[in-house]
Amino acid sequence: MHVSEVLSRPLAALALLVVGTLVGGAALAQEHVGEVMRVDKGQAKVTIKHGPLADLNLPAMAMAYRVRDPQWLDQLKAGDRVRFDAEKVSGLYTVTRLTLVR
Repeated sequence: MHVSEVLSRPLAALALLVVGTLVGGAALAQEHVGEVMRVDKGQAKVTIKHGPLADLNLPAMAMAYRVRDPQWLDQLKAGDRVRFDAEKVSGLYTVTRLTLVR
């Protein structure tokens, strides 16, 4: 066995591990549907009433979420239906993607 073959195997295994982790991490975010209850532009938060969020281990509730982009709040009002992804970012539940349901 040549030295380059011995060195390339661990590198290939490491590359597969990194790619698998990145792809797996991206797949963890789940789309959810909810109803906007309140928009707080001053705090960059939106309160959304939603069903259970299994990926975040949250029951059905109405909860205030920080938003990744405060400009999203300009298009929202109480009563709007939305699709959203949420993650825990720096210890805070944060909406990372948001679209209105028409």
